[in-house]
Amino acid sequence: MNLCAERIERLRALMGERHLDAVIIPGSDPHKSEYFAPRWKGIQWLTGFTGEAGDVVVTATHAGLWTDSRYFIQAAQELDGSGVQLHKLGAEGTLSIPAWLCETFSGGGGIRLATSGDCQSVAFIKDLQARLGAAFGSDSSEIILSGDILDSLWDDRPAIPESDIITLDEEEVGWTRLEKIAWIRRFMEKQKGCAAILLSSLDQIAWMLNVRGSDIDYNPYVISYLLITGDRVLWFVSKSEVEEESETADSFALLASQGIEIKAYDGLFSELYDLADEGLGGKVFVDLDSLNAQVYATLTDALGEDGILAGISPVILRKACKHPKEIEGFRHVFFEDGIAVERYLYWLETALKEGRSVTEREGADKLESFRAQIEGYRGNSFGTISAWGPGAALPHYATPEENAPVIQPRGLYLVDSGGQYFYGTTDITRTVPVGECTDLEKEDYTLVLKAMINLSMTVFPEGTCGIQLDALARTHLWRSRRNFGHGTGHGVGFLSGVHEGPQSFRPTNRVALREGMVTSNEPGLYREGMHGIRHENIVLCVGAGENEFGKWMRFETLTCCHFDTSILRLDLLSPEEIAWLNEYNESVYQRLAERLETCEGPAMRAWLRGKTRPVGPHD
Repeated sequence: MNLCAERIERLRALMGERHLDAVIIPGSDPHKSEYFAPRWKGIQWLTGFTGEAGDVVVTATHAGLWTDSRYFIQAAQELDGSGVQLHKLGAEGTLSIPAWLCETFSGGGGIRLATSGDCQSVAFIKDLQARLGAAFGSDSSEIILSGDILDSLWDDRPAIPESDIITLDEEEVGWTRLEKIAWIRRFMEKQKGCAAILLSSLDQIAWMLNVRGSDIDYNPYVISYLLITGDRVLWFVSKSEVEEESETADSFALLASQGIEIKAYDGLFSELYDLADEGLGGKVFVDLDSLNAQVYATLTDALGEDGILAGISPVILRKACKHPKEIEGFRHVFFEDGIAVERYLYWLETALKEGRSVTEREGADKLESFRAQIEGYRGNSFGTISAWGPGAALPHYATPEENAPVIQPRGLYLVDSGGQYFYGTTDITRTVPVGECTDLEKEDYTLVLKAMINLSMTVFPEGTCGIQLDALARTHLWRSRRNFGHGTGHGVGFLSGVHEGPQSFRPTNRVALREGMVTSNEPGLYREGMHGIRHENIVLCVGAGENEFGKWMRFETLTCCHFDTSILRLDLLSPEEIAWLNEYNESVYQRLAERLETCEGPAMRAWLRGKTRPVGPHD
């Protein structure tokens, strides 16, 4: 029997012992993180699915994974033999988990189910309660918020990680932590009856305290909660043993000297009861989008429903508008990162021309080795997507660690990667020809680049939202009856998550772009089994003047790495688009050539000169 199928049967046996009709395994951690530590990768352990988004439901006769279109192909491959059925979110006829449960058990008098309360969102539990109540009656179903139902089955379950903690100062991020704490207390004063604010999102905590760690792959975060009252700051962090004269000890000492109390990670729950007993003097502000159901249940038990003030965390928007110090860091880091990517593209092209056999994994590792030579490098900002041909047709392709495909000397190769540095976070995608390309590949390649250039050049009025700019980027693809299933761009954090909000270029995003926001510009096009194309630069939103029609905004491109022009269909580009491309490639050469020659010699400089020569309508 397949190992995952065997584990599911063991879970079903446990469900029988506990008289459960269903179990929901959420694909999250207690902090609603995009990436999470191995301890909370229960779906991967149970089903074999390695995607970053998904939830699993197990009943006595059915096991299902709910995930979105980014992972349909990957999920079908990874679930093979496990007995788990794929439920395609967004596809016609696919029910949500609450709706599916109501329909599946419609012949009965209710459901008794369990889910991991610490990893489940408040919104999901409330929606589930409402739907079950409407379907079966308010008291006929029971939802058990267990610590984690997999605990008794997962014998070698990893512990909560405890990496070293470092602190950042105002020279790097602009604001001190004490200034940020004072700012959030002013926010609290404006909220009627607010006596405290509880932050559970790791990126927000990292920003508030100017702390970083490596508890999670790719994201430099520390697993923790942060509670701020009018006169206290309590940081609940999982660090059981701190060695003297370590980075963590120094960080804790600095934080303590500034009035920040270091508490045990699991001490949050008892502290909430203690504060309630002592008389908090008001409500606790929380953001339900990031608060888990277990903490919410504790808050309501300690303070009552009236003791909770729900709203959108003010930290989200504030940290998205980068401080000038952070912008300075971004400009520097994209120059350095461009050096690494250019060195990699030169190495890859040279290796393939020499007839070497290069696998996708070897390529990803080589790129990481170039980044590792840059001062301040802390690791990748996400798993590198190194994909040739059919693999690139999967927008979230996972490059195999073993037996990875060989990059063939024909068609298109896509590499989407990024780094974490002390002075910023990067993300870049380049699609390059690695040999003869078909007419369709050339046409698709050009149209996607056209989409990226159009968004790069746009000038827009203050108040313009992501949904509008997303449509602008897709216009020329739509005219050619082509499209892509992901957003055109996401926010980027500063030594933080490579994906952050609240802004994005998506068909659903209504957040206005503001000065200082850093966002990716990455339209794509994917043909299953054939090829995939994505061109990505990171852009900074800056002012573009003011006149009688209002204030205007534009984008400054931060990414510094050339676009290959050798297979362009120039007849599909306007003179203005060609001019932008030529100017951009020339700026890459002028900025990087001397440094690259120092790294790799004159041949590298000559190679880049060839790649960045201007193109025209008759080239």
